Parts: sequence; C-alpha cells; structure tokens
Amino acid sequence: MRWPALTARTRIAVAYGAVFLVLGAVLLVTVNVLSGAGTRERATVIARTAVPGEPYGRIPVRDAQRTTIATAYRVSGDVTDAASQQLVLWSVIALLVTALLAVGVGWWTAGRVLRPVHAMTAAARRISERNLHERIGQRGPEDELKELADTIDALLGRLEGAFDSQRRFVSNASHELRTPLATQRAAIQVGLDGDPSPEELARTKTLLLETNRHSERLIDGLLVLARSERGLERRDPLDLAFVVAEEAEALAERAAEAGIRIDVRTAASPLTGNRVLLAQLTGNLLRNAVSYNHPGGTVEVRVRPGRLTVSNTGPVVAEDEVEGLFEPFRRGAGRERLGGGVGLGLSIVRSIARAHGGTATAVARPGGGLRVTVDLRDARTGSRSA
Repeated sequence: MRWPALTARTRIAVAYGAVFLVLGAVLLVTVNVLSGAGTRERATVIARTAVPGEPYGRIPVRDAQRTTIATAYRVSGDVTDAASQQLVLWSVIALLVTALLAVGVGWWTAGRVLRPVHAMTAAARRISERNLHERIGQRGPEDELKELADTIDALLGRLEGAFDSQRRFVSNASHELRTPLATQRAAIQVGLDGDPSPEELARTKTLLLETNRHSERLIDGLLVLARSERGLERRDPLDLAFVVAEEAEALAERAAEAGIRIDVRTAASPLTGNRVLLAQLTGNLLRNAVSYNHPGGTVEVRVRPGRLTVSNTGPVVAEDEVEGLFEPFRRGAGRERLGGGVGLGLSIVRSIARAHGGTATAVARPGGGLRVTVDLRDARTGSRSA
C-alpha cells in the first residue's frame, strides 16, 4: 500500500515538530537526571538535620534513634521519588503539547515561506507558447526565492526569443519554398500554353531548371542549418588552415571568372571539430565574399590559431544592417530572390560557429564590403573545452 505523497509544507511542519521533540526530549532528560541527583543529595542533608543529637557516626546510637534516622531517610527518599515522577510526568506532557504547537507553528511558517513558490507555480502554469511574454515578476528581498523567480523569468525570455525566431524561420522558409514553386507553375502554364515554339520551350526549360536548382540549394541549406543547430555529436582533430586552403582552391576558378582576386594567408590552427561543417562554414564565407563583390575586387582570407577572418570589397553596408545579415533569408543589397544565394549563408556560418563553441561577428568595411570574423578559440586543441 502506497501512502500519498506529502506536500512540502507538511514535510517542513513535521520536520519542525520532530526536531523540537528530539531537542526538547534531550533537554528534559538532562534536566530530570540532574534534578534527581540534586534532590537526593539535598534530601539526605535534610534527613540528617532532622534527627536531634550529634551527627550519626560520632557517638553510639540508641535503637530508637536509629529507627528515627531510618524513617527520616525513607521519608526523604519517598518525597524525592514522588517529586521525580511528577517532574517526569509533567515534562512529558509539556513536551508533547509544545511539540504539537511546534508543528502548528511550522505549518504556518512553511505556508508563509512557500507562498511565493505557489505564486510562481501558478504563473508558470498560466504561461504557454502563446503568452511567453508574461513574467513572474517576483518582488521582495533579494533572497533565494527572488533569485529563483528571476532565473525563471530569464529562462522565459530565452524561450520567447527562441519561439519568435522559430516562427520567423518557419514563415520565411515557407515563403522561400513557395516562391520557386509559384515560378515553376507560372512557367509551365505560360510557357506550355497553346503551341509553344522551340525557343519558348527552351526558355521554360531553363527557368524550370534554375528554380529547381534554387530549391535544392535552399533545402540543402536548411538541412545544414538544422544539423549545426543540434550541436556536434563527435569532434575530430583537424587543421583549419587546410580546410580554408581547400575551399579557396575550389572557388578560385569562379573568382577568376568574376575578376576577383583571393588573397589567402594562413597559419597552423589545430582544432577539434566537424570537418564537413567547418568546410561548409568556410565555403559560405568565401562564396558570399565573391558574390557580394564587384569586378576587380579582392577577398582577403586570414587564418590565425583559432580564428578565421574573411574580408571583401563590394557595396557599402550600413552599420545598422550588419547584424541582420545573420538572420535566415536576409540577403545583401542587389541580390534577387532567385539569384545565386538563398539567404542562409551567414546564418549557417553563425550556427556552425556556435556548435563549435565559437562566435561569428561582422563589421562593415570603410568604402564598402564586409569583414566577418569567426572565433573558434574554444575548439583549439588543448583548450579546456576541447
């Protein structure tokens, strides 16, 4: 048979009464033992002084006097025992009554102490994904309960931000996925309506292929973003300099066709991480630096221990727009929706950096372009987090 679980208030009250009962029992036992010893000693002195004549043991004692002495000792002993019994009896009664009062006081005190906890519990039950803007707002002294309420409020703030970000992401992703589908439908309806010529069929084919490639890139980007958001399941030793060199070499031909020079300077940067994700991070930065550039521009790539910096020339970027570029589906100026990018490049870069315990920041360059810095010092070989 399982007993129902006791509430915290009941446990506190019972513990309060139990502690008082144990300490009170120890106190009363000590008082009774010391009182009994002291009473017996005092009764002996009283018995001796109650017998007339010289003290016992100094001169021969007659039989009558011996009887009187024995009676006096017996009476004093009976009085001592009776006093001890009464003391024990009333002590036990007083202890039990006071213990019950202690339980009541503990119940009342626990109720006062736990009242803010009940308020926080009620507030937490009211809050859901639809009203994450609400807060507990605990007032009072800066104690443990206030700290707990503030911690819960901070947690609700982070959850609200995460839910808002997720809603925006889903909304933007749905919009981005709908656009190529609508384009394909329109191309099929218009391009294949009636008896299209070979040129119209070729244009329709090209448009459908382009929108299909865009959808593939978008889905691949969403998958990489979701994978990096989950964090790293395992870490392998690698050198960031080799990863950067490989990605720069793979992009060299495209940059040369666009008339853009890539300047790569690296130093050994041993890390522990996911090579595929770090290659994706580097490739996104380099592709963005080439795409958001102008003919004759440059891309500077610098690798230092635990740090990657990619700078590019290009259009002027306002300072207040830089941070927004890390949001999903945010493109730079002049980029069309069905252009080369899908608006996930820097979002993926920041997500991969966070998965490796690092950060990704950007600043606008004077005269145009952007400088993106990825700090992965916590992933360096031999660091505390590695």
